[in-house]
Amino acid sequence: MELGRVADYEPRSVTDEKRDAAVLVPIVEREDGPYLLFTKRADHLGEHPGQMSFPGGGREPRDGDLWDTALREANEEIGLLPDEVEHVGQLDDIRTITNYAVTPFVVRIPDRTYEPDEREVAEIALLPVSAMIDPENYENEQRDHPHYGDIVIHFFHVDGYTVWGATGRIVVQLFELTTDWRAPDRIDKYVDTDPDLG
Repeated sequence: MELGRVADYEPRSVTDEKRDAAVLVPIVEREDGPYLLFTKRADHLGEHPGQMSFPGGGREPRDGDLWDTALREANEEIGLLPDEVEHVGQLDDIRTITNYAVTPFVVRIPDRTYEPDEREVAEIALLPVSAMIDPENYENEQRDHPHYGDIVIHFFHVDGYTVWGATGRIVVQLFELTTDWRAPDRIDKYVDTDPDLG
């Protein structure tokens, strides 16, 4: 992964959503290559239960800025300490169906065991980038969004986990910026309804 491309990237902001949120996109370097750390959201959560996501959440009044939000949430959710985080850069803000503008911060973190906060996180998963960019592990769908029209939903299937929705969109931009991987032009499946875009 060419992370220098993230450091040099000028991200696009979303400023007209009702709420702001931020996530860390944590990269763990191992001998066999880079991994991304994901959390699996607890099944009892009201928004996106059971989905794979990056550590993060909504901005609170006590947060100085969105970087503070991402660090605080990652500390609460997986026990990541702020001084363990190496900031790399920032990706484009994205909109979610829950009316959030989400700011993704790409970071390096240590390869250690992290502890999930069971109130929010059912599981922590580290997935190898090499497997995520394998064409055999990717598929997409085109769906009719009530506000945005036809949109493409990306799915990454690795080690029994599926990364999709808003998190999948972040992953696509990260990979297209830092690797030779590109989301294919072909559409694997067309879906008329829009059950949950993430």
